[in-house]
Amino acid sequence: MKPKFDENWTNKNNGYPLYDKDVERFISVVPNENQLRLAEKPYYCFIHFGMNTATAREWGSGLETVKDFTIESINAKQWVSAIKSSGATGIILTCKHHDGFCLWESEYTDFSVKYSDFDGDIVKMVSDECVRQGIDFGVYLSPWDMHDKRYGTDAYNDYFCNQLTELLTNYGDVFEVWFDGAKGSNAVKFEYDWNRYFELVRHLQPKANIAICGPDIRWVGNEGGKSRKYEYSVVPCALRESERTEKNSQQNEAQAAALKKYDAKDEDLGSRKIIEKNAYLCWYPAEVDVSIRKGWFYSDNENKTVKSPKKLFDIYLNSVGNNCTLLLNVPPSDKGVIHKKDVKALKKFGKMINSVTENPVVVQEIGALTKDNGYIEYNFESVKKLKYAVISEDIRYSQRIEDFDLYIKKQNGKYKRVYHSKAIGSKKIIPIKNKKCIGACLVIRQSRSNPVIKSIGFYE
Repeated sequence: MKPKFDENWTNKNNGYPLYDKDVERFISVVPNENQLRLAEKPYYCFIHFGMNTATAREWGSGLETVKDFTIESINAKQWVSAIKSSGATGIILTCKHHDGFCLWESEYTDFSVKYSDFDGDIVKMVSDECVRQGIDFGVYLSPWDMHDKRYGTDAYNDYFCNQLTELLTNYGDVFEVWFDGAKGSNAVKFEYDWNRYFELVRHLQPKANIAICGPDIRWVGNEGGKSRKYEYSVVPCALRESERTEKNSQQNEAQAAALKKYDAKDEDLGSRKIIEKNAYLCWYPAEVDVSIRKGWFYSDNENKTVKSPKKLFDIYLNSVGNNCTLLLNVPPSDKGVIHKKDVKALKKFGKMINSVTENPVVVQEIGALTKDNGYIEYNFESVKKLKYAVISEDIRYSQRIEDFDLYIKKQNGKYKRVYHSKAIGSKKIIPIKNKKCIGACLVIRQSRSNPVIKSIGFYE
């Protein structure tokens, strides 16, 4: 006997309305073109490099001078090659961190590589190498600036926009612009002109997503590589405002480490009971940002903290495999190269990502389900040892599935549930752990209107 496959979205829908005005409102929230491209390239890397690399700090002091930047060369080719080997499709470079030191030859400050002993423009070196190796390039520009005396005045917003204009016009296409609300507790009280920043990005780089103090990508809520148990992309618009308030972001160097331990998996941001109470909803997918090491900038004494390929893969499953994007930080050393331990871990990590889909059993494009599709059943040609199932909703039609079960059909014909969740979204990667079976069945228990599935795949 099949285990209640006939209790599904087509009839019971867990007691929730399948079609009403609220449901119409929920499913009207869809990604824009930039966010759709993001979902196709959900794993990319951060590069934290700059004054803090030279001084071996996580945060600057505000007292540094250009002479403190003692690094004279970098190997951008090695940076991009190492990161590309992990399967990442892009790099976001910390063009200016909180210390205010600029990695490009800015015309608006003397606190940049232009006035150091470094020969060249680091932003250009990295962006050019990304083009050569065929991956995307993005920029991080810290709104907080410990160094610049204009900070805290209207003139600083002009300065910041001038810097942003340089980065968005002189270095080719930019796929993501990354802002944060980090601000030291002793910093001058100052309101950033966010709307002006966003308008400038839209004008100069219309295909770029803006994260995480921005309208396109939200912060997952911690820096430990964790996501929620059920991660939604349709959420209250109020979340767009929360990260712009510096009290929700890092306020000192010690707190930067504490955030890595924070676990927000129990938080509910997008279930029906949450969004039905909010008049204003938006498509706002989560980005998981985490460092391959203990710190965000390189330090010799943290070589032992490089995460193993298995740990990185677990983070990947918990982010890319859980309706999020993954932003993995890989900090080059003060020698201008990515350390060999990081390089080795990245390469093995990339192989583990590839292993998920290298042995397909069944891969099927689905589309919109009808009342005849309460569940989707598969019978395999022979006994298979399944390792993964990968399910993707067609998010052009919003995120609709709210409850589902995945079963495998054992050799004796009986069904066993191997997974249950309340969200799918752009991608759900389900580890099945080499279980022998002759079939599988996806049962959708609850949905906002009829489900629209992009694809289902089973892999050995």
